[in-house]
Amino acid sequence: MNDPSHMDCAVHVDIVKNIRKLMPDNERILNDLADFFKLFCDPTRIKILFALGASELCVSDIAALLEMNHSAISHQLRLLNRSRLIKSRKSGKLVYYSLNDRHIKQVLAQGFEHINE
Repeated sequence: MNDPSHMDCAVHVDIVKNIRKLMPDNERILNDLADFFKLFCDPTRIKILFALGASELCVSDIAALLEMNHSAISHQLRLLNRSRLIKSRKSGKLVYYSLNDRHIKQVLAQGFEHINE
């Protein structure tokens, strides 16, 4: 520990101990949380999530909205669906997608608010 930035800082044992109790101790949960946030690192997925926050849409609707091909949209929808950020329902031959729950919309809204501060 020859790093001068650490020389003036003593460890506050009680604080560290209390915070350690608050932190998740399950590695699976931590990995799942990290994977959850990784899904937000792609601008196309963010656009899809914003769109689905406004309305239930089929692949063709999303492809037209984002001016992308169906294959690219379907790939992103598979990732989002597999991770339970979105859900789907079938109506005849069409599959409609929507956000899985209100939490996803809240995460997007809070991220958007943070970026615009």
